Amino acid sequence: MVLKSFAKINLSLSINSKLANGLHNIQSIFCLVNIFDKIQITKIKKKNININKDKISFYGPYSSDVENKNNSIEKTLNILRDQKIISDFYSIKIFKNIPVFAGLGGGSSNAATVLNFFVKKKNERKIINKVINQVGSDIRLFFYTQGFLRNLDKVDKLKNNFKLHFLIIYPKIRCSTKNIFLKVKKFSKRVSFSNRYLKDKTIFLKRLKLENNDLQSIVEKKHPIISKLLEAISNEKGCLFSRLTGSGSVCYGLFINEYSSKVALKSLRKRYPNFWISIAKTI
Repeated sequence: MVLKSFAKINLSLSINSKLANGLHNIQSIFCLVNIFDKIQITKIKKKNININKDKISFYGPYSSDVENKNNSIEKTLNILRDQKIISDFYSIKIFKNIPVFAGLGGGSSNAATVLNFFVKKKNERKIINKVINQVGSDIRLFFYTQGFLRNLDKVDKLKNNFKLHFLIIYPKIRCSTKNIFLKVKKFSKRVSFSNRYLKDKTIFLKRLKLENNDLQSIVEKKHPIISKLLEAISNEKGCLFSRLTGSGSVCYGLFINEYSSKVALKSLRKRYPNFWISIAKTI
């Protein structure tokens, strides 16, 4: 079976505090987009020699950036086996189309996709939480197409899923989430996100334009090209705003429609031929 493992864009990201365990409590409005890795899962037949081991392999444009051992999929499978959710071993092949260390959540998405494949029952929520706590808190986002991360433990599903169109640029800079968060010195006040912002798309977009990514200034200072890219995207016709997703280095612009994003794609590909540039939309 081949599964799609979708990328994530942070439409906003605020850092509220640093927790005792070293993690940061954050809030984020986010959405999944139609850029995805492909995951093929096959049960290993018992007659095979290496029956006591999963076979996980990566291929595709960004496969070389992934650890072949101790990755999010391997960790997830080990937890599921310890918890008696699975007993067999599997051959899992992942086509890595999502840029790695870019703020698109590819590793967390892969783990969530595998987790969702094996865990079918609602009463196994404790197992899902165990994987999230041990593998990565971002995993919980990938069970929603659009949502508001209220804190590290709670996601509110957005009642209205609006069609959003993006232009995305990956300047091929590997950003370490851990290193970026270590530089956080200021914190934002916690906010609420009401469904009154979802009455119609215009109201929702106005709210998004007022938001920020608290990590953006840190990444811009470390990598000045980010500021130039965000300005270049913002200057394209039809762009509502440009922003960094996650801890970067992917920059994106939210456009008024698909046509505008396609026009911007042609323009920016000419200016930045060595960067990965794509259009995307919400799923």
